[in-house]
Amino acid sequence: MSGLIEARSDLRSLEGYHSPQIDVPVRLNTNESPSPPPDEFIEEWSTALRDVPFNRYPDRDYTELREALGAHVGQPAERVFCANGSNEVLQTILLTYGGAERRVAMFEPTYALHDHIARLTGTAVITGERTPEFRIDATVASALLEERRPAITFVCSPNNPTGSVESLAVVAEIAAAARSCGGMLVADEAYGEFSDQTAFELVDDALPLAVVRTYSKVWSMAALRLGFCVAPAWMVEELEKVALPYRLPVPTQLAGVIALRYSAAMRERVADLVAERERVAAALQRVDRITVYASGGNFLLLRVHGDGHAVWEALLKRGVLIRDFSRRQRLEECLRVTVGTRSENDRFLSALDEAVQETRT
Repeated sequence: MSGLIEARSDLRSLEGYHSPQIDVPVRLNTNESPSPPPDEFIEEWSTALRDVPFNRYPDRDYTELREALGAHVGQPAERVFCANGSNEVLQTILLTYGGAERRVAMFEPTYALHDHIARLTGTAVITGERTPEFRIDATVASALLEERRPAITFVCSPNNPTGSVESLAVVAEIAAAARSCGGMLVADEAYGEFSDQTAFELVDDALPLAVVRTYSKVWSMAALRLGFCVAPAWMVEELEKVALPYRLPVPTQLAGVIALRYSAAMRERVADLVAERERVAAALQRVDRITVYASGGNFLLLRVHGDGHAVWEALLKRGVLIRDFSRRQRLEECLRVTVGTRSENDRFLSALDEAVQETRT
């Protein structure tokens, strides 16, 4: 309507970040944990909530959570920053170190919100290409950083949606290249628990590196929205200046602390999901017209040799919802499936066989 304020002109072409929320029997499209938290966790957390003074603001510095996470990852508490999900951690980093006249580099295909949040914060985007195996060539990446000198570089490992994992040597080399050009590296490890390596050990006050994690996956806490990063203490200080005060509700802070007491259960879940991921991957290799890619996450990317979107629709018709990337550049005809329970995965595999046959041309 004329005369009413309009959105920023640089945002008009953007579309919101959406994944379909459809009520179906088998929902394997958002990489959630297929299981709720342990009953013991729920009981302990619920008991703790009874003593919460709900009329008071939460601990602004989330001291207990910060100390517990620091001990969990082997880093000092002053190197821990928390927010409402890892996406808000990414947003805070971009608000602090991105913005007008600054650039962010990423290697496509990768997590769509890296690009989306960068544009929301007015940060120019530089795109590097991955190899045909969806890996990052550290030499090519370092050359790109030297030429374009971005303020922030994103490396997602395990990479969403491809599942590819970068070696610690590659991450370290790109971090060094970012430092040499006056920038920083953000290692997005939202699926890091499913991999056999992490960049936590590289975090040091002398290196501009932030390693981002989430409670949404193996901790089964997607509903509570808790993410964190481990970064140099001086970087955390700057992030805290930008982040909103009292942003972490008391229930979320309590859940974050209590969940860490169930680390053994988390490791068991990781092992079970990894074993199930490999079982599903082996089954997918036997499906006609399907190529499945190796994954270090709790999901698998598959390419349909034909019409990927038609297969996605045929799966949905059978009550199975997975993620459709078939029309995204660099991921043409690709679909991504979350590793669910064994029964969910079996239902997906059965439906996929039928869908591939139905859409054969």
